[in-house]
Amino acid sequence: MIEIATSAATTTLVIGGDLDLAERDQFPEIAARVVGLRRQLLVIDMCDVTFMDSTGAAFLISLADASRKRGGATVLRGADPRDLFVLEICGALELFRIDTDHRCAGEADDAATAAGQDATTRA
Repeated sequence: MIEIATSAATTTLVIGGDLDLAERDQFPEIAARVVGLRRQLLVIDMCDVTFMDSTGAAFLISLADASRKRGGATVLRGADPRDLFVLEICGALELFRIDTDHRCAGEADDAATAAGQDATTRA
């Protein structure tokens, strides 16, 4: 599942599930839509990505490269370390800004649970 949302200056791509060879048929249409929007900032929300292979990485790289050529920037939000590793192996990690402050919904719940357990343990 890939959803596109826009604001005045930003396009946000929310990706869920696998980003791999099986999903490649939708990549050209999505890329054309994103590039056609011509926003300065592309945010790729990967909080719900369960798996990414080199095909998915190539898709993200093509989006970031198109954004860079227009003078824009691409931010990865909620990317798992394994996904960042795939992009690094592809030699493309420098095309992306990594949002290290963002917390995905599951991470926020895990942090709250851990905080609650810590408070219970201390009590």
